[in-house]
Amino acid sequence: MEAVSKKNRRREPPPDPEPLPGLVDAHTHLAACGGRSAESVTAILDHAQRVGVEQVVTVADDMVDARWALQAAHWDARAFAAVGLHPTHAADLDEAARTELEEMVADERVVAVGETGLDNYWIGKSEDCADAATQREAFAWHIDLAKRCGKPLMIHNREADRELLDVLAAEGDPETVIMHCFSGDREVARECLDRGYLLSFSGTVTFLNAVELQAAASLVPEAQLLVETDAPFLTPHPYRGQPNQSYCIPYTARALAQIRRVDVEHMADVLGANARRAYRLPLQ
Repeated sequence: MEAVSKKNRRREPPPDPEPLPGLVDAHTHLAACGGRSAESVTAILDHAQRVGVEQVVTVADDMVDARWALQAAHWDARAFAAVGLHPTHAADLDEAARTELEEMVADERVVAVGETGLDNYWIGKSEDCADAATQREAFAWHIDLAKRCGKPLMIHNREADRELLDVLAAEGDPETVIMHCFSGDREVARECLDRGYLLSFSGTVTFLNAVELQAAASLVPEAQLLVETDAPFLTPHPYRGQPNQSYCIPYTARALAQIRRVDVEHMADVLGANARRAYRLPLQ
């Protein structure tokens, strides 16, 4: 009976957190959360707004997701889009995809290029994952696109710290670089911060075994700190493994306040203001 209970619990969404006004979900995937119509997107964002999450940036993994993200950003004024190809899909960056992405980033509802970067974890584990050379070539193209359009670059990094930082150094940084779902240690964090990057923390920073990640979160200057869900993934403790959505952001924001030993309302104000500044979002 206990095993069945745990399995059922993993299907249930977490309860609503106590409201914490002023927050922005700096990285979510509305389509993967069920937001594939104007009505479903509105329902997700209404739920988030009830607990203080006022705006979200919904992010693409592939070209299909990029189209969904752009649609969602036009369906609801609280949603904004980031478009690009996840490094595991880098092989899809043909001429047609480049042309379409360049057209998409010109849209005023698109606020970032990404998620792009390097992912060493899936190389050799998935037949569909692009190889290292293809990932690097696509990453360099996205870096150039972000510089040409003047919008932030949203980085995906999985087990590729040194290679990714070297590519960024070689290509030259756009004005704003956001390390989505930062997962590095203190030394990687310090190098990113020295370069002026923003570090965005997801529910992983709340995990009980995330000691090094919490140490990294504690040293980030306020102006370089963001919070995200990466929903439907990475649900914060104690709901790890359950479905995630933007309404869960207050759990992670409160954890960051505790890690950094600051007032919760102050932390929410900082996190919201940083996201609005980085993505150039209007005040609600």
